[in-house]
Amino acid sequence: MTTLLHLDASARIERSISRDLSASFVETWLQHRPGDRVIHRDLGANPPGFISQDWIAACFTPEDRRTDAHNATLAESDTLIAELEQAALIVLGTPMYNYGLPASLKAWVDQVIRVNRTFSFDLARGDYPLEPMLSGKTLVCLTSKGEFGFAKGGIREDMNHLDPHIETFAHYLGVEERHFISVEYQEFAGQRHEHSRSAAEQNTLALAATLARSLESSPNLQQNGL
Repeated sequence: MTTLLHLDASARIERSISRDLSASFVETWLQHRPGDRVIHRDLGANPPGFISQDWIAACFTPEDRRTDAHNATLAESDTLIAELEQAALIVLGTPMYNYGLPASLKAWVDQVIRVNRTFSFDLARGDYPLEPMLSGKTLVCLTSKGEFGFAKGGIREDMNHLDPHIETFAHYLGVEERHFISVEYQEFAGQRHEHSRSAAEQNTLALAATLARSLESSPNLQQNGL
């Protein structure tokens, strides 16, 4: 059995394109592999807390010296990390807000990318002291964008602070394989948006089917199948 971590970051509970895409991916996956397990974390409906001074103090306190208050402060982080650790496949549905991450997704990232839990820190490594402690995961990122031209070579490439940010932090989630599918032109509507959405929907279904069928031959997913 393989575990999927299904994350939704849109503040919209209804009429959300990114939610529709992520739901379609998971539904298609389960049609091929009905025995697999899905952990659904709705970040848009139930945003994680922001980290605080108390959180940072608890995080950097050695585990054997933490008080009950420290442990309580880190309880949400511990839960979210446990979900991440179990997952072989992360399915992330997120919109672009103000050219970057929704606040709820950034809060989740800050809660799960944590020293001595998901990354280690050692100055003996020189100028790159951080290393991920997780590995072998696959990320499927399904995004919606109001404007267009955010891909490499596009007219708004330099304004895309969503996909590159996800690419950067995915390393510390243990991601070794990644797939991005996006819907654009949402604010423009019309045929361009319809075409973009239709293509993304088809690509999402195809990707889910392909990854599910190739599970047995995929080292990444095999190693993390639970």
